[in-house]
Amino acid sequence: MDFALGDEQIAIRDAVKKLAARFDAEYWRRRDAAGEFPADFHRAFAEAGWLGIAMPAEFGGAGLGILEAALLMMTVAESGAGFSGCSAIHMNIFGLHPVVVFGSDTQKRRFLPPLIAGQDRACFAVTEPNTGLNTLKLKTKAERRGDRYVVHGQKLWISTAQVANKMLLLARTTPEDEVPKGSASGLSLFYTDIDRARVEVREIDKMGRAAVDSNQVFIDGLEIPAEDRIGAEGEGFRYILHGMNPERVLVAAEAVGLGRAALARAAAYAKERVVFGRPIGQNQGIQHPLAERWIELEAAELMVLKAAWTYDRHEAGAAAAGTAANAAKFFAAESCFRACETAVMTLGGMGYAKEYDVERYLRESFIARIAPVSPHMILNFIAEKALGLPKSY
Repeated sequence: MDFALGDEQIAIRDAVKKLAARFDAEYWRRRDAAGEFPADFHRAFAEAGWLGIAMPAEFGGAGLGILEAALLMMTVAESGAGFSGCSAIHMNIFGLHPVVVFGSDTQKRRFLPPLIAGQDRACFAVTEPNTGLNTLKLKTKAERRGDRYVVHGQKLWISTAQVANKMLLLARTTPEDEVPKGSASGLSLFYTDIDRARVEVREIDKMGRAAVDSNQVFIDGLEIPAEDRIGAEGEGFRYILHGMNPERVLVAAEAVGLGRAALARAAAYAKERVVFGRPIGQNQGIQHPLAERWIELEAAELMVLKAAWTYDRHEAGAAAAGTAANAAKFFAAESCFRACETAVMTLGGMGYAKEYDVERYLRESFIARIAPVSPHMILNFIAEKALGLPKSY
């Protein structure tokens, strides 16, 4: 058993760290305050070739695995960019995986190179207001009319829809009452242009990660060419499942990175802040919580790397990959939250001040706990798949 990263993986981490260092804490404070998408950050990572790290080489990507992508995202978050930086680019890493797996060669040649080059920006339009995680109950309809589909419906919590020109859309092509009970069929997947005349995007004013927008999306008569449908009609739900495990692994990696950014800031402050004639970091009441958070983040990283390794090898099967990905996401998210909370408390009153960044990290830490799947649903999954308990929902 070898826990060491390979030379290529170390080179990836070092190169990403150097690039991310160009965007310092003040940069991210300004983006958070203004609610401004980090377009120059996105462009820099596109120009360096990182947006296609897990995309096939024949379409302009690097052809590497989710393990390398996880290292990239962990390093970005740890740089202080947090989820603001990661969310600006991670749709490229995992979002179009269903297109890679199920798209035709023509579609891949049409869709992937512009995304990898940063010319296109895509959003992932699946979640709806009244269905939550019950994806099979989606209401957005795509009606076939000749060589086109006409779409009507709503989507919720769609990131980057303000700045995206492309949309990966899951919509119902078979009425729900015509689908056999319990069947995963009836939903189709599309990757298409966002026609702003037919798609209204309303930004949600939220607690954290203001630099990357989250939105309500209202679709009224959007026409999608049939050639923009990915794979067979009615099989879209099965297709998006291929992007879910990588997404969980990457979110877990980002959580580890964010937790480490908070921990580093807290440790630096604890060494500098002098009270009663000694640095507060000399007090065990400060040391011990920080040390516990460090241990938790180390364990979380191991879970992330194991989950990524399991997914990339494909040998253990989908069930093992899903269990590892969900467990890593759960533990990393909770470890990140505790690290960020401890960082704020270490700084005391200054932890509440924006100039020290840890309050921003704490706000962003909730993202990993809530999305893309709640901790409660992960525990349901682990109880059923890992422990063999009856399905609870």
